[in-house]
Amino acid sequence: MPEQSQDFQAGFSYPKAWGEKPSKETPTVVSPGDMTTTLHLEGKSRLGFLKKLLPILLILIVVLAAGYAIYKFGLPRLRGVKEVTLNYWGLWEPDEVMKEVLAEWEKEHPKIKINYTRQSHREYRERLQSALARNEGPDLFRFHIAWLPMFKNELEPVPASVMSASQFESLYYPVMTTNLRSGGDYLGIPLEVDSLTLFYNQEIFQAAGKLPPASWDELRKLAIELTTRDETGKIQTAGVALGTTGNVEHWPDILGLMMIQNGANLANPTGNLARDALVFYTIFNKTDRVWDETLPNSTLAFATGKVAMYFGFSWDVFEIKAINPNLDFRVVSAPQLPGTDTAWASFWVEGVAKKSGLKEEAWEFLKFLSSPEITEKLYQAESKVRLFGEPYARVDMASRLKSDPMVAPFINQAPKAETWYLCSRTWDNGLNDRMIKYFEDAVNAVNADTDPDEALQTAASGVSQLLSQYGVATAVTR
Repeated sequence: MPEQSQDFQAGFSYPKAWGEKPSKETPTVVSPGDMTTTLHLEGKSRLGFLKKLLPILLILIVVLAAGYAIYKFGLPRLRGVKEVTLNYWGLWEPDEVMKEVLAEWEKEHPKIKINYTRQSHREYRERLQSALARNEGPDLFRFHIAWLPMFKNELEPVPASVMSASQFESLYYPVMTTNLRSGGDYLGIPLEVDSLTLFYNQEIFQAAGKLPPASWDELRKLAIELTTRDETGKIQTAGVALGTTGNVEHWPDILGLMMIQNGANLANPTGNLARDALVFYTIFNKTDRVWDETLPNSTLAFATGKVAMYFGFSWDVFEIKAINPNLDFRVVSAPQLPGTDTAWASFWVEGVAKKSGLKEEAWEFLKFLSSPEITEKLYQAESKVRLFGEPYARVDMASRLKSDPMVAPFINQAPKAETWYLCSRTWDNGLNDRMIKYFEDAVNAVNADTDPDEALQTAASGVSQLLSQYGVATAVTR
């Protein structure tokens, strides 16, 4: 700004041309009223200017705050993102099945690798728990639903950000929500469901002009009619594989189903309801003689056409077809007692280790793995190496398998299924297998002419001690 002239006097104003000295005219006298008006106008002008400036200042403050937040919180995270590896222990799926799904995950999450290891089922439960105790276990792993009491302190609850409790309850079957709940939390996400069904030899049934049974009474009559013997009385074709323990695959599941349908309390298997179910199971060997302990394992017997009816799960289809690809058989729902509509489930669940340092990433992966799109891709990948994949655990995906006559029965029973610590072939060497042993002793005792009530009283004592040891309530929720 130019310097003021030495001739500057109060009341004078600069001429329009800079450098031109002001003329010495009579000073203009400003009245107090004029001064007030001038100040008022200047105040209004300043206020208007501030009003225009205020939005700009607010925007500037917001921009600066956002910039600071990004600098403070965002940039360190972006700079600090490192490649991590999740260790995932599976059981049944080979690498070739998981490969496609894992590749898609890593395409979307290049910084989170998945190290999938298929474990041997032998001593898996002990190996897994030991590794978790040493803090050397996997970040996520597969476990059986009957193992939950043994793992509940090592499993991280499903976070609400992955799936709320209400979402879980709407997406999965009651047998899952009932048995995976601990307090108000759920301790895993199932990818599959399976249920005990009745397999029957189509050729034998067609030759006899019979239809598969819907009730236990029908099954018993059919078993007697379809059993054939040689001249010495030795069974040539068994009507059904029931009644013993040593050579009947899934006998604990079958007995458990019978007891639940009859209203018995498996946690305290005494009284008439439990006794009647136990006696009915043994009647096929002890009274009707449609099956006995001299026969081969029931899976082999059915696969070779030596038994008309057999109880199994979805994976038994693969074993039977591997033994005899040409066997013509069908799968239907398990028989019922009058007035009942109850099935038996046995399935595996994916969980996240409480001690994992990558829990957030592990849950994000399980959220991805359990989504409808990826679940279906996994099923298709499984179907490339066997007849079909694991039946969907999600209720909203059941309709996708309804048209497959070999898979549909396993899914159809899921809404009405229950389960307990009597699931065969989990190889846990813990709560489940020890529980099975008490019921095995009871079946064998009755087959050896021990009084059923006495056999069950002995079993009930062991069951009570076992449940107490594992901190399980002594009542079965129905």
